[in-house]
Amino acid sequence: MACVHKLYKYLWLEKLDFEPRTLIVGTFNPCIEGNTAAWFYGRFDNNFWEVLARLYGEVSMRGASPDDWKAFCKRHKIAITDLISTIEDADTDNPDVLKQLKTYSDKTLAEAFKQHLFVPIVDLLKANPSIQNVYLTRGISDRFWKKLWKPVQAYALANNLHENTLLTPSGYAFYQQGKYNRKNPLNQLSLADFILRDWKQKWIVKDK
Repeated sequence: MACVHKLYKYLWLEKLDFEPRTLIVGTFNPCIEGNTAAWFYGRFDNNFWEVLARLYGEVSMRGASPDDWKAFCKRHKIAITDLISTIEDADTDNPDVLKQLKTYSDKTLAEAFKQHLFVPIVDLLKANPSIQNVYLTRGISDRFWKKLWKPVQAYALANNLHENTLLTPSGYAFYQQGKYNRKNPLNQLSLADFILRDWKQKWIVKDK
């Protein structure tokens, strides 16, 4: 059985009751046993809702409810989606495959599976012309992700949209955090503060 995105019905932005100004794009949230994320980036070990709230001068929303997160997004005109909607060759009935999916690793998503169905991000931008800023919550040094993101970059450039890639809000950012802290022994940063530092350099905060 294929692995479908846990929040599949939200990926196409059709459930929004506001015109988004900013689109945040992640990778994949598998619908599997043990996935506690009730909404995008909802696992407690992810820094997303702390960092995003603090970008807008609000207190951390880590551990808040999906209703609170949705209200925040509506208030700041933010839409969220992911690049992958389904992995057709990820048999969730196979214990080995399930173990791979439970790593929530982008590297595993790209290398362990070959039959991905993708969300057409450019089409979403065309269908939602109010979007002026689009961000991917990971880097694109790997070929798999670069290939998916290049059309978005090209569309953004051609249509005067602000586009950027952000440091992952997941625990995997500790690699970069460790390098920074070793180079800056007098200015040590927590993981959330380190991610926030990166996002502040790239994010446009402008509500209308």
